[in-house]
Amino acid sequence: MRVPPAALLLVVSVLALSGCAQGGVVEYTGSYVPLPPTSGTFDYQLGEPYEIDGGLDIVARDSTAAPDSGAYSICYVNGFQTQPGESAAWLEERSGLLLHDDAGQPAIDPDWPDEYILDPSTAEQRDGILAVMAPIITGCAESGFDAVEIDNLDTFTRFDASTSGGGAGIDESGALELAAAYVDAAHTAGLAIGQKNAAELADRGRAELGFDFAVAEECGAYGECDAYSSAYGDLVLQIEYTDALAGSPEEVCADDSRAPLTVIRDRDLVAPDVPDYFRMQC
Repeated sequence: MRVPPAALLLVVSVLALSGCAQGGVVEYTGSYVPLPPTSGTFDYQLGEPYEIDGGLDIVARDSTAAPDSGAYSICYVNGFQTQPGESAAWLEERSGLLLHDDAGQPAIDPDWPDEYILDPSTAEQRDGILAVMAPIITGCAESGFDAVEIDNLDTFTRFDASTSGGGAGIDESGALELAAAYVDAAHTAGLAIGQKNAAELADRGRAELGFDFAVAEECGAYGECDAYSSAYGDLVLQIEYTDALAGSPEEVCADDSRAPLTVIRDRDLVAPDVPDYFRMQC
């Protein structure tokens, strides 16, 4: 396991940890990492990037998209499952890095049937996964992103021993070791890194694994926002979706437990010229 962040050299990060709107900077073994702002205009644009009148202060986009040069830009990376467009390559070239079910078939996320599940249970498998994923993280930095969010940290909680032909499932310690390796890769590249979901791991994600902030999808719908704020303070970016709101958009925004930067979006995260587009920032 990596060194806890408390043992790392911190520089002017006090600004961000106290909730200052300007964010701050943290130094990790020589790399200066910019933390996200805690106020301003925020959007979540994984489906399709677009411009907003007046510009944005912080925005998340897919690793295949260009960052917003005028905003603090977060690069989305699926770190524990395959991306739909890349699933075939994983299956054909590195199927040994995938979790297999009792029938010996690659396990699939039932909610995202075009995504296979990565299995980081052994050091060898983690090394193989990192050989593919670390260059993507580095590429985010080279493209001009300020941070990276690693999706599906909670995959190991949804694929236990019963899903694996070997009876092992995804090992929790292996999953968290991979998460810590992603943190190191991001910091080495000069990127901040956000914990994506897994509210039950928020304290460990911050104190043990070294995540810098949190990206919390539907913490309002699931009553999990306090778990993130207790670990990350104001360094939480909250996204709620119109098809699963805990009340009306106005009621969601009025919830005292929501993050300071909260945006309500359509589930498919489409652009404004698509009929189902919805965006409301609290």
